[in-house]
Amino acid sequence: MKQLHVSNAPHIHSGDSTQKIMLDVVIAMFPAAAVSVVLFGLKAFWIIATCVISAVLSEYLFNLVCGKKSTIHDLSAVVTGLLLALNLSTRVPLWQCALGSVFAIVIVKGVFGGIGKNIVNPAIAARVLMLLTFTTVGGGANPTLQGKDVLVSSATPLVGLNEGVQSATLGQLFFGTHGGTIGETCALALILGFIYLVVRKVIKWYVPVAYVATTFLCYIVFTGSFTLALSHVLAGGLLLGAIFMATDYVTTPVTNKGRIVFCVGCGLLTFIIRQFGDYPEGVSISILVMNLLVPFIEKLTAKKTLGGIV
Repeated sequence: MKQLHVSNAPHIHSGDSTQKIMLDVVIAMFPAAAVSVVLFGLKAFWIIATCVISAVLSEYLFNLVCGKKSTIHDLSAVVTGLLLALNLSTRVPLWQCALGSVFAIVIVKGVFGGIGKNIVNPAIAARVLMLLTFTTVGGGANPTLQGKDVLVSSATPLVGLNEGVQSATLGQLFFGTHGGTIGETCALALILGFIYLVVRKVIKWYVPVAYVATTFLCYIVFTGSFTLALSHVLAGGLLLGAIFMATDYVTTPVTNKGRIVFCVGCGLLTFIIRQFGDYPEGVSISILVMNLLVPFIEKLTAKKTLGGIV
């Protein structure tokens, strides 16, 4: 009798593997990563390289110390490192980038049992920890000017919008020629990644759309201006979070209805934190909070078996 092997999703009958899915996510994030180097210079490249290498090395060493089989080939550590890097600005020292990746892989992922068992997104948890611990993580830096890295703090368009000042045009917000974290500024690059993931059937199109639409509608009601509401969508890390973090297989609901509830909750929390909280950006914290509520969302939205007890 053959042994029955139980593993984390995706399962073998789906035609996909974890490595294949993670490779698609890396490819989808490549436009944003490439644009970040163009806009912010070599400092963006070194941040990406540091986060990715630290994440992969941390996973390899953690599995080695714990006597587990190496899992770096599944590329999940690469995705975590790259996602964390895109959420950081060029003001962040490289040692902090490395520390963030180590925390994401060892504490958030490894200690909980590895891929498929973490209760929150590792990159988001690391980013929030860094935001609360290091002052360099908040805010952003200006794009590279005349080939020189600009490492000074910059008031991002989102900060201006929250203070009632629109410091960047819709065109600047769309193409990324403004201050912010290296992966959030260019909406065009993020949208290209979104299209790729939908075409490859890695994510459901309605998940990021539900998140973005909820936040957009909140700002329409609050400001009464379509332009301002659209500016709030394009500014900050909303698109980055909606496309690459709110679609995580492990830390989001498995049911379609649950995914919608999850994203609507993320959108509402993002609006509340941005508009009424002390932090100008609320995407990472919103997703982190909703990650913790996933078991309750799944229980409430689970389909009832025919004839079962309601």
